[in-house]
Amino acid sequence: MSKPKLSPEFVKLCKVVTAKRPKTVIDHILKRGFITTQDLKDTYGYNHPPRAVRDVKEHGIPIEMFRVEGNDGRKIAAYRFGDPKKARFGQQLGRTAFAKELKAKLVAEQGARCAIYLEAFPEANLQIDHRIPFEVLGDIRDAVQKTEDYMLLCGSANRAKSWSCEHCVNWLELKKPEVCRGCYWAYPDNYTHIAMREARRADIMWTGEEIKTYDQLKKRTAELQKNIPGYVKEIIEAHLKNAP
Repeated sequence: MSKPKLSPEFVKLCKVVTAKRPKTVIDHILKRGFITTQDLKDTYGYNHPPRAVRDVKEHGIPIEMFRVEGNDGRKIAAYRFGDPKKARFGQQLGRTAFAKELKAKLVAEQGARCAIYLEAFPEANLQIDHRIPFEVLGDIRDAVQKTEDYMLLCGSANRAKSWSCEHCVNWLELKKPEVCRGCYWAYPDNYTHIAMREARRADIMWTGEEIKTYDQLKKRTAELQKNIPGYVKEIIEAHLKNAP
């Protein structure tokens, strides 16, 4: 596959990026024309390729996905630069680094727990995340970081949010902050939709001694040839019907 011709101005702006992860993606694409998920994992050790590509987008550089054949013959995702005319250099200059003080304030206000799973986690396992995705809102430069604009998420919840947001029409096209403000992924305690889909969600995590209960649940659903979410819904519905 031949490399697309890029204007010197576009290349120069791409090379302004110095943060390691997005720079790695940019340099690879500049050299070879595209980068695959296999490259990101095997060559550079990034186990969550979409996150690395998202870093590039957050610098205002357009990226598009397509499919290529991997080493095993299966189709895998690959990424290349999108339309240079859609570049937004100067509007989004990468994430503002989160200060340790911000995390300390979030823990003090929200507790050391995941905002999605509502479970306690060691502080080191919690990640600071923008309630409204950076891709939609961007960073407000030189502004005080307000705790109400951020949430603490465990790694699993953060990945789930990233996947859902990255496939949302508001993320891809509309980019309206007000849409995000009504979304579960931004405000799980007060929302009207999930990634613009009329739905409701309850995330449950079993930890410690509770894992025994989960194992019993898993065994029971296997015996009934049902899936766990569906069976849990049945139990809740039956309980509510019999409630006084």
